[in-house]
Amino acid sequence: MAEPSDDYWLYGALRKAAGTTAHLLSLAVPIGVAVLSRPGSSLFSWHPFLMALAFSFIMTQAILLFSPETSLILSYSRKIKVRAHWLLQGLATMCAGLGLTIISYNKYLNDKPHFTSWHGLVGLVTVLYICMQSIGGVSLLYPKLMRNWSLSKLKLYHATSGLVAYLLGCTSLLLGMCSTWFIETATGISWYLAVCCPALLALVLMNQISSAFLKKKRMQP
Repeated sequence: MAEPSDDYWLYGALRKAAGTTAHLLSLAVPIGVAVLSRPGSSLFSWHPFLMALAFSFIMTQAILLFSPETSLILSYSRKIKVRAHWLLQGLATMCAGLGLTIISYNKYLNDKPHFTSWHGLVGLVTVLYICMQSIGGVSLLYPKLMRNWSLSKLKLYHATSGLVAYLLGCTSLLLGMCSTWFIETATGISWYLAVCCPALLALVLMNQISSAFLKKKRMQP
């Protein structure tokens, strides 16, 4: 029978492998989308690139900053991680907002209806949601603004809401990969590989967030 220490080592190794994979996938998605859309070739070309950059790369990295195994700033203090997280989330919100503005303007120029598909509707909801999430994050930077709430509850609510925002972002990416443009551009096995990326990222980050708060709950008396 395996010793508890052996089980813990295996669990840690798997989490580190999953985190490293998440880092690589988060970068692979915007690079792949950039190759397909060629940003700058048209106004529309910026939309898929900015959305992939916001939801796949920047938001993923913002959450992985708190990973105890694969954080890129693992040795830094939590205060610095929180500040870096806030800056990355702000950058992701800006990229997503710009991507939404570009596709809306592109639809207007081509006299096409917008927000008529699931991709458009979920994308709109996602951008609005992450804007509210970013504003809500200010309460953790300045907890004195929320005197009637304990810091532990604010962290729990923010993490839960943030997970919802990230899952919405992954869903928006998946729906975008089911659009006519993406299906016609990413042919063969490349489409299947692309679709797997947001799904795998969602699984890894769901595990990280849920494990962090379950661990804290077990440590409470």
